[in-house]
Amino acid sequence: MLLVQISDIHCGPMFRKEVFQDALREINAMSPDVILVSGDLTEDGLMGEFQTVAPMLKRLKADKVIYMSGNHDYRSTGYLLFRQFFSFSQVTQLEDVVLIVVSSARPDRDDGEVGHRQNLWLERTLEKHQNQLKVVAVHHHIIPVPDTGADQITVIDAGDVLRSLTKSKVDLVLCGHRHRPWRWHIENLEVVHAGSVSCKKLRGFFYNSYNVIKIRKKRIVAKLKIVNSDFVDFDDIVKMREVFQESDIIKCEDSPVP
Repeated sequence: MLLVQISDIHCGPMFRKEVFQDALREINAMSPDVILVSGDLTEDGLMGEFQTVAPMLKRLKADKVIYMSGNHDYRSTGYLLFRQFFSFSQVTQLEDVVLIVVSSARPDRDDGEVGHRQNLWLERTLEKHQNQLKVVAVHHHIIPVPDTGADQITVIDAGDVLRSLTKSKVDLVLCGHRHRPWRWHIENLEVVHAGSVSCKKLRGFFYNSYNVIKIRKKRIVAKLKIVNSDFVDFDDIVKMREVFQESDIIKCEDSPVP
């Protein structure tokens, strides 16, 4: 199964429309089985932003396109608009893989929260899929991400969420929110963070990017794809960070590729 994760589009003042269109063309050329759009489709949850980004996202071609909202989509009561423009499904089954979406956005808050009731629902739902590879998607990061400064906007009940994920033997967690690609391993759990596919605001990794994940026989291979450029192994991102520091390279925000 080929899964593509795009995140943090931020349609609004910082939106790179041409970069986003290039990313859509690249993704469609891959013919993915699943595309996950993991939140912050808009900058301020405004009607005009939804009206701009929705037709563009409808051009994505995959057997399943899964949409989830982020904290920016919840601004200005954008949560009332989100479901008018995008379908929402919390549980998606794909052969021997199950993908579960957990909502972490709250109205007019930048931090995330899963909540006790949703956490219980997550555990009970995962119990029904013990023999499948389990993927959980959440917009906010459940583990702090390097190179993103002081962090007060993680999931405030991250400890409870991590306990549920490890207890339920989840294989992969996909997050967005921080505009910084990264990967963590916790016990047998792999946590993959996405960068921003089309926003000018970038942290630590100064290219617009998205994640490409291959799943075969319960083996997960996640790579980062720079828009209009190469694939990058997540193991190499730390090395690239060191290169940035040593050579004092800061990429211009108007140039998304090397």
